[in-house]
Amino acid sequence: MIPADLSTALPEIVLALFAMAALMVGVFGSKDKMAEPILYATAALMVLLGLYVGSRGLGGVTAFNGMYIADPFAHFSKMIILFSAAVVMVMGQGYMAARGLLKFEYPILIALSVVGMMLMVSSGDLITLYMGLELQSLALYVVATMNRDSERSTEAGLKYFILGALASGLLLYGASLTYGYAGTTLFAGIISTISEDGMSVGLLMGLAFMLAGLAFKVSAVPFHMWTPDVYEGAPTPVTAFFATAPKVAAMALIARLVHEAFGVVPGDWTQIIAFLAVASMFLGAIAAIGQRDIKRLMAYSSITHMGFALVGLAAGTAQGVQAMLVYMAIYVTMNIGVFAFILTMSRDGRAVAEIDSLRQYSKVEPTRALALLVLMFSLAGVPPLVGFFGKFYVLWAAVEAGMAWLAVAGVVASVIGAFYYLRIVYYMYFGDEVEPLDRVRAPVEATLLIVAAAVMVLGVINLFGIEGLAALAADALVN
Repeated sequence: MIPADLSTALPEIVLALFAMAALMVGVFGSKDKMAEPILYATAALMVLLGLYVGSRGLGGVTAFNGMYIADPFAHFSKMIILFSAAVVMVMGQGYMAARGLLKFEYPILIALSVVGMMLMVSSGDLITLYMGLELQSLALYVVATMNRDSERSTEAGLKYFILGALASGLLLYGASLTYGYAGTTLFAGIISTISEDGMSVGLLMGLAFMLAGLAFKVSAVPFHMWTPDVYEGAPTPVTAFFATAPKVAAMALIARLVHEAFGVVPGDWTQIIAFLAVASMFLGAIAAIGQRDIKRLMAYSSITHMGFALVGLAAGTAQGVQAMLVYMAIYVTMNIGVFAFILTMSRDGRAVAEIDSLRQYSKVEPTRALALLVLMFSLAGVPPLVGFFGKFYVLWAAVEAGMAWLAVAGVVASVIGAFYYLRIVYYMYFGDEVEPLDRVRAPVEATLLIVAAAVMVLGVINLFGIEGLAALAADALVN
């Protein structure tokens, strides 16, 4: 280890040291009073680190003998992770405080999980990959059960932990197979042992097991079973976090693994990812139709959208990686807006999540109803909103890679999925009248809802420049 290594990994080191210092402050200080200052300090640090990461140069460097990679791909992914984590924490502060769930451990656990995510997207070695993944996962298992008085929250955390342990076992077994047949854990070393004619059966099995473990983290079918229950049972701000930053980290890690370690034989892994993509798009779209709880609906929506993002990766090209990155940035923005709205859903001071409670909501809150309409249309991929362009990019990448059948499947799944998004809009404007939701004064949530909706409209001009940044990131990874 040399000073240059520490400098390269400075964002992770700073955030980890801050989390440990905040833990000491919370333990030895006044616990009840320290939660809110620690939360805001954590969010501010994440924003500053995101700006620092974004200001780094376009070149790629490695540290710790190639185990850590800092390149434009990692920088782009980390910016999304850091900014979304900061926004979600601030967005959920009022909700958590009002229900007595804002403990000082909450922002610290979020910070530690973000450190793990940052390690994941910078992994250049199977050991670093596993360390980052487990650091993220262990923290998330705990925050899923923040509401200890709720049986559903406890059940959600337990299910997440048990199934997550199974997924980690699959990943670790695949990594051990890969190490056994390649003789190294470094991605650069693994790819050097593979000929363009193909790889050994052992390496292929190792890759398949690792992809299965990572598919769990992005809620890809058939490893999606935990998602609806955890989304429903966890506190809503925690659910919002699950739906954003961890998905970006896991998707970026899959891209890093397949391109850095197995990039010379895309034909061996694009088939696996294509299957995951098709299964996720269709199961998520069809299963969401019968949901009556908006958090469970967003869980199946997440499964569907991860399927679309995997379509970009299945292309196996730089264009496909670029499309995936653009799609994930758009997806995170849409989800932040929708969950900002869900956080304000209450009746007689009690949080509600039933979709039926939104009937005739436009008469109560016309501005918020309009913002949610825009977000629902964007999630459905209705042109000319930004969500349409996200789907267009990944489907076009599949067509350019000679996988037109995958693009056709994506279009069909998108049409099916549009039903449950449009149903919410129908309820808000044309449904039968029910007891109205409370008029909640939540300036942070309302602002984020309107900003997210505005981004979906104004972003059609040039996607706020993320297309070019994503192209630089993809080129750094693939070329």
